[in-house]
Amino acid sequence: MDARDCRQPPGLLRPVIDRNRCEGKGDCVAVCPHDVFSVGTLPAERRKELNLLGKLRGYAHGWQQAFTPNADACRACGHCVKACPEHAITLVRHTRVPDGANGTAGAPGHNGRHDASIAAD
Repeated sequence: MDARDCRQPPGLLRPVIDRNRCEGKGDCVAVCPHDVFSVGTLPAERRKELNLLGKLRGYAHGWQQAFTPNADACRACGHCVKACPEHAITLVRHTRVPDGANGTAGAPGHNGRHDASIAAD
């Protein structure tokens, strides 16, 4: 798997991590040719948003989860989606809010997922 499989322009699609499924194994970090992912500890305030199964998984794995600090670099190759053993990653179209619609010029908009505030980094 390499960057030649990544045919979309950067930032068109972004990886979204399902916090209730991610176990922080880091397979996404290993396969991403654009360094979109990192693994770290889920902050305590975000743990409250998890369902019971998510809390059990988090506790069992030391609260380690994948994060997307470089989501704008994603070129939608899908390697991360295929590599994740928990099926915790989806690629979601990134939209921009028209200037002035929310007081911030060109700010990221809602991506259509109802759990976007929980799932997105």
